[in-house]
Amino acid sequence: MTDILRRKAALRERVSGWKRAGEVVGVVPTMGALHAGHLSLVEAAKAACDRVIVTIFVNPRQFNSASDLENYPRTEEQDAEKLAPFGVDVIYVPDPDQIYPEGFATTVSVAGLTEGLCGAHRPGHFDGVTTVVSKLFLQTGADRAYFGEKDYQQLQVVTRMATDLDIPVEVIGCPTVREADGLALSSRNLLLPPEARAAAPALNRAMRGMADKLMAGAEIATLRPLAKAEIVAAGFDEVEYLELRAAEGLAPLPKAERPARLLAAAWIGGVRLIDNIPVG
Repeated sequence: MTDILRRKAALRERVSGWKRAGEVVGVVPTMGALHAGHLSLVEAAKAACDRVIVTIFVNPRQFNSASDLENYPRTEEQDAEKLAPFGVDVIYVPDPDQIYPEGFATTVSVAGLTEGLCGAHRPGHFDGVTTVVSKLFLQTGADRAYFGEKDYQQLQVVTRMATDLDIPVEVIGCPTVREADGLALSSRNLLLPPEARAAAPALNRAMRGMADKLMAGAEIATLRPLAKAEIVAAGFDEVEYLELRAAEGLAPLPKAERPARLLAAAWIGGVRLIDNIPVG
């Protein structure tokens, strides 16, 4: 049975032994409610690292509403069972005071990349992400960290943060894992009512249609209103954003004139879903 550690001192003691032996340490930061997407990150880490730590911490600082935080699935026991076949070395489930001790007064903030997209609709969200991830990088002492491309803006932000702060960790993005019907795997999918779950793949379907037209030279401004209407007609309540951005740096693009990402966020059944796909 994989050890579950809850105190950073115990984790650091374990990691220091691995480092003395010259072993490469990988970390997969999560908020739990693990699904096949998370497990693909664990698989990637296991293939490339001598030791693997999976962290589980539902980070209150990256939620924009108390109800969203309260409703977020907490499934530690089931998560440990899902990780068992992978033979990870440690599951780190830090007690809250190990991340935010009394008097904690520091925020890690990345400018530029956090503006627009999810940053525009979730004020303070990325400050919460970069603050907790910087702490997890430092507490685990990991050499490599694995994140899914589904949260593409987050991947870019975390990479920038680690580079800017000289944290000696290589941030590795792994492909989005999807259901057979195209819906990107997310812990939030568990919250979808049945009708909403049935309609949810329409988001990715519309995005794939847009990507084909963008590759043929169409402009995002022409395609956006049509795609939004298609997504809402399929059962979504609102399309928060649907944008074409440069794959590196996330600058807005009118056309797919260089490697790009099509990114979207939309609401259905009271749940906010995000997705992105490469273009070019």
